[in-house]
Amino acid sequence: MQKENNTQTINSDIALLPISSMAAALNVHQRTLRIYDKEGILSPQRTDKNRRNYSLNDLEKAKLILFLTRNLALNLSGVKIILTILEQNKIKPQNYIEYINKMAKLSNIDTSIQEDNIKKTAKRGRKPKNQ
Repeated sequence: MQKENNTQTINSDIALLPISSMAAALNVHQRTLRIYDKEGILSPQRTDKNRRNYSLNDLEKAKLILFLTRNLALNLSGVKIILTILEQNKIKPQNYIEYINKMAKLSNIDTSIQEDNIKKTAKRGRKPKNQ
């Protein structure tokens, strides 16, 4: 008698998250996600009412975009190039950050450099407190 395997796989391409939930999960403003959509680096599916709905793969892609812009201080053009390379090499979205971390190490970009980049990018666009 064979045992039935009751585990089911989850389809990571199904759009589940509205923009508000996606923004909350990533701790970013909804405007950030709209910019990513406008730039063509994160294009969610649309509902019949033209609202953005994000999938789990979109969530992984967004986490990578934030990693690239914050930790590696890349601009959105650089992000676009890296996303194209990842797609060309058929890297799965859940493996994006691990793969990029490996490439960063091969490029001698260690965690201390990444921490410096995070500090620098965290201050962008903010006005001094005394003004």
